[in-house]
Amino acid sequence: MTSAARQSMLTTDSTVEIPDDATVSTAMWFTVTTVLALLAFYFIGFDQGAVSVFGADTHVHEFVHDARHLLGFPCH
Repeated sequence: MTSAARQSMLTTDSTVEIPDDATVSTAMWFTVTTVLALLAFYFIGFDQGAVSVFGADTHVHEFVHDARHLLGFPCH
């Protein structure tokens, strides 16, 4: 191996680019929106009975009752 080939192997560019502010902001908005959507989906679709966060309390179920039927979730 020649010294020029050895030198080119040692000087390979391995820098990592940091994303710009727009990319980071977009990723944060997407993450927050996804978490809020999943939380709303849980409360509208699954918060009742054995999987309820609030136990036997049915206030959340009654609050979103019509939305459950509108979205096609059976609840009784």
